Amino acid sequence: MRHIRKNRKQRKEQPWYIEIPLVILITLVLVAVMQTFIGRLYVIPSQSMEPTLHGCAGCTGDRIFVDKVTYDFTDPEPGDVVVFRGPPSWNTNYVSTRSTNAMVRGLQNIGAKVGLVAPDENDLVKRVIATGGQTIQCLEGDPGVMVDGKEVDSSYIQQPPTYPTDPAVGSDACGGIYFGPITVPEDNVFVMGDNRTNSADSRYHLGDEYQGTVPVDNIVGKVQAIVLPFSRIGGVADPDIQQQ
Repeated sequence: MRHIRKNRKQRKEQPWYIEIPLVILITLVLVAVMQTFIGRLYVIPSQSMEPTLHGCAGCTGDRIFVDKVTYDFTDPEPGDVVVFRGPPSWNTNYVSTRSTNAMVRGLQNIGAKVGLVAPDENDLVKRVIATGGQTIQCLEGDPGVMVDGKEVDSSYIQQPPTYPTDPAVGSDACGGIYFGPITVPEDNVFVMGDNRTNSADSRYHLGDEYQGTVPVDNIVGKVQAIVLPFSRIGGVADPDIQQQ
């Protein structure tokens, strides 16, 4: 019995210089797995999704939890708020956040794997308005954004508008410039910011290979909640905007 107790005690008492690095390594591996397959946190950098999500240059933006699992089993739906990697035409002004120093850049890339550093990609957040096969437009005389001939619910957008709309090229009902009609390609989505007059969304990339839409394969995940600051903790609504 004494021999057994002694062995157990020896197994429990690992030197600190082995135990602490081991705990750190296991923690980093678990975080990396979660960030890769389950979900991760993102910071809102701009005002394009006001009032749903807060952010601005130089201020502390909302921290959001993005779920990477949902779209493994279901398709994005109108009303969902999603984070996606910008298609090529969306990336013209993107500047890499990585260091020019090879060693520092390597550490940054490792940090990104475990969620300590932001990914080196143009990640954007918008709301899905139309999906593959649907036709979307907002033209002169339309009461609002139209999908398959019916006005979508826009009760969640920024009101009053952040910027005035030039009546020669758009309307308040459209939340900016006139556009469409555009039939969304299969396996793509048409996205818009909730801050309609302050969002460089699908409407401003209509001349690209996807007609401004975003491939579903580019979607990182669905925004489920605001986790910081504490005063704004809560879920992010995904209303059925085409239910009229």
